[in-house]
Amino acid sequence: MKKLILACIGTCFFATISAQEKIQQLSLKEAISFALEHSYNSKTAKNDINSAKEKVWETTTIGLPQINAQVNYQNFLRQPVSLLPAAAFDNTTSVVETVEDFFDLTPNSTPTPADGFIPVVFGTKQNINASVTLTQLLFDGSYLVGLQASKTFLKISKQAEEKTELLTREAVINAYGNVLVTEKSMEILAGNVSILKKNFHDAQQIYENGLNEEEDVEQLEITLGNLKNQLNSVTRMKAIAYQMLNLSLGNPITTKLILTDSLDGLAEDNINLELIGTAFDLTNHIDFKISENDRETKRLMMKYEQSKALPSLSAFVNYGSQAFSDSFSFFETNQPWFNSSLLGVSLNVPIFSSFARKSRTAQAKIALENADVRLEEIKQKLSLQAQTAKNDYQLSIENYQTSKKNVGLAERIEKKQRVKFFEGISSSFDLLQAQNQLYAQQQNYIQSMLAVIANKATLENALNIPIK
Repeated sequence: MKKLILACIGTCFFATISAQEKIQQLSLKEAISFALEHSYNSKTAKNDINSAKEKVWETTTIGLPQINAQVNYQNFLRQPVSLLPAAAFDNTTSVVETVEDFFDLTPNSTPTPADGFIPVVFGTKQNINASVTLTQLLFDGSYLVGLQASKTFLKISKQAEEKTELLTREAVINAYGNVLVTEKSMEILAGNVSILKKNFHDAQQIYENGLNEEEDVEQLEITLGNLKNQLNSVTRMKAIAYQMLNLSLGNPITTKLILTDSLDGLAEDNINLELIGTAFDLTNHIDFKISENDRETKRLMMKYEQSKALPSLSAFVNYGSQAFSDSFSFFETNQPWFNSSLLGVSLNVPIFSSFARKSRTAQAKIALENADVRLEEIKQKLSLQAQTAKNDYQLSIENYQTSKKNVGLAERIEKKQRVKFFEGISSSFDLLQAQNQLYAQQQNYIQSMLAVIANKATLENALNIPIK
């Protein structure tokens, strides 16, 4: 039994470790699909749509029947006292007049009425009142406008989700590309360090044999130290790049990832010259649609302010019941209850607001004019943005093709200078110059591949190309 328990504990422990060390393998396409479902921005965008749907229903219910119940219970710790004139309770005059009339007597004096007041308590010490009221809005101009505005708000929320998806795609592409850049940089730097270590070792041996100068060895040592520092820096940047990718995916930043796409492959796959010739469609661009709906919101706001000058009409029905007692006997069977019912209509007619409505309407009109200005601005911005993105993308393709060619040339030049250096034909300065040129071209090549990938993503967003 003890062995069985230990075996179960061990199984649970290793299962937990396995779950914690789960590795996620992702291509770029898979990473984008994953982020569209799990990224933080995607989740909040979906929640915003659900919230907007609830807002539409909330606004709709204003025009639907409303039923409210109310129960009021009162227990007077000290009942209020009212004062009545004492003369109201003095019937002396009435009695005297009756006797005089009966016996046909002639009065010789008039009775003096009582002076002062008598304290009186009205009602019972406790009472309870229960009622149910149904109200129905019959007409209200602002309600109709509010209903339109809530539907526009829902449309904006859906468009915001579409915009979020495009931005998420671009963010994942950039983060994925940055990881590949750091890995490619590490690979190239590690290769350079390995070659330079051998060169440094060979130069030391040649120097020890007296066939070159100490300066040549020291120059190689400086270059080797700089390369090692760069490699260490890129290694640290790699961890941060993975964390940034996890953040854009909606993962915990410690999630282990394996990227199945290569930087070289993505650069080639993202070269699409036909994309540069794609016509820009302003009317279907998501940013333009959002701006149009923003203008519609401002128009409805002005209409809402204007509608406040219209009368509102509502009807109501009330049914209630009351009970009175000096003790809490309201639930006893012999307790009498008194019912009441009421049907009514309420009409509210705005007459004069000291020009407050006029001022609010004027403000809403100005906001609408500003929305028109911003809409025109967004037209120009989006057109310029598309053209700029096309130019940047075309330039990045040209730079990539040039850098790919240049890195091959720089490698051959560096190799020739290295051979000449060890043959004693060229100086360490010539070798250093060739090495620096090679390292610069390698970095240009890496960055040009990233630029192709990133600029294509930017162009797709600028052209509002949907996610496939």
